[in-house]
Amino acid sequence: MEFQKVYFLGIGGIGMSALARYFMYGGKQVAGYDRTPSHLTDELSAEGAAIHFEDDVRLIPAGFLDPADTMVVYTPAVPQEHGELQYFAENGFRIEKRSQMLGHLAEGKYVMAVAGTHGKTTTSTLVAWLNRGLTGGGSAFLGGISKNFNGNLVLDGNGVQGLRPVAERGAAASESRPAGGRLAVEADEFDRSFLRLWPDVAVVTSADADHLDIYGTHEAVKEAFSQFVRQIRPGGYLIIKQGVDIVVDNPQITVYRYAYDEPCDFYARNVQLLEGGYYRYDIVTPGGVIEGCTLGIPGWVNIENSVAAVASVWCAAKADGTEPDAGKLREALASFSGVKRRFEFYVNTPKQVYMDDYAHHPRELAATLTSVRKMFPGRRVTALFQPHLYTRTRDLYAEFAEALSHADEVVLLPIYPAREEPIPGITSEIIAERVAVPCRIVGRETLADTVAAMDTDVVISFGAGNIDACCGALAEKLKAKS
Repeated sequence: MEFQKVYFLGIGGIGMSALARYFMYGGKQVAGYDRTPSHLTDELSAEGAAIHFEDDVRLIPAGFLDPADTMVVYTPAVPQEHGELQYFAENGFRIEKRSQMLGHLAEGKYVMAVAGTHGKTTTSTLVAWLNRGLTGGGSAFLGGISKNFNGNLVLDGNGVQGLRPVAERGAAASESRPAGGRLAVEADEFDRSFLRLWPDVAVVTSADADHLDIYGTHEAVKEAFSQFVRQIRPGGYLIIKQGVDIVVDNPQITVYRYAYDEPCDFYARNVQLLEGGYYRYDIVTPGGVIEGCTLGIPGWVNIENSVAAVASVWCAAKADGTEPDAGKLREALASFSGVKRRFEFYVNTPKQVYMDDYAHHPRELAATLTSVRKMFPGRRVTALFQPHLYTRTRDLYAEFAEALSHADEVVLLPIYPAREEPIPGITSEIIAERVAVPCRIVGRETLADTVAAMDTDVVISFGAGNIDACCGALAEKLKAKS
């Protein structure tokens, strides 16, 4: 890229921060704006990025004010009326969305993209870990913080969080970016971002009604996924979950179906529950059976994710004219540590369990609660949920209530607005009044004390907002109860 400096609007987002790290690793100067400080922005600042938190052109570093050597990347979560975005647009800067930039960086690589309204973060992170286990390399842009890679960016099989400043790494840093090879990416359907990708292998985990503020209807969501499938390169592969209802009309690809334990092209069999919610199982593939697999993270839903990930690397190996090494696959599955805020345990004792999960769609909530029920049969489950976005709550409040009713008791937080303004009449109350089990609404600042005073056994917190800021306090109080 001819630009030596990259400015990010929304630099603290999980996908944006991975791009920022990529460019810093490649020797570029990076700066940016975000709405609020976070753990991610703290890390990026420590790694060399200049970040501020007010929409003020005067705060843009002087070195990033020349359109001849500065590129601007923004997330669609930044509104078009944002002052800094308007400044860059009016002054001739090259400006691209995050998805456009990701599309550029995917050129020349063997792209393994995981799409879906839920399940894509864990699955794409597992694809990256399996690539490393099987080939020793591979790169990835991830939608969560991988515990194995200790970050959301993987280059040549290694995580790069905690980069030394460019000056310390020297000129060789700009030569260390990978060219070609396997690239695992989370293909995000928000704002139709995934239509900037042209994958060789694509996984579709789900195509539920979501982001209706963008799409309008569920049919429009499904059509976008169909278009994504049409963009799989000739000779490529689609791995789609059994039962996902989208049009598949790309005649130049091979289509495989996968499932948890329903016989199809790829599925799990002989599933055995182990202590602590872990499982042992076999994975059936078109080329044979990989026996005696165990996954390093608990939950039956993650078995399904692992089947999809194995199918992805199996197809990549087939494209190379090889078969993946079964022993290396088993080893990589067993050593997978998961993703922060995806089935993340804080307390796991016979008397008290506390885990946190990013789930923010009704299908995700229902799948995780069902999985927890199977992991801890006969135990009392308390769900803590922070709804994310007014529009999503407006469109899916009945489905949220139905999903949360899989728990024995529910605690709701007020809606996390993110990029949205309030919508009259849309509050957490419209969910609470439809939940079929005892339900209360509390403020985030009193959540830990409220839960500590309740009769709890298995507790799980959900949400894509800032409920995770409560995890430490919740864990401390629930650990004391155990």
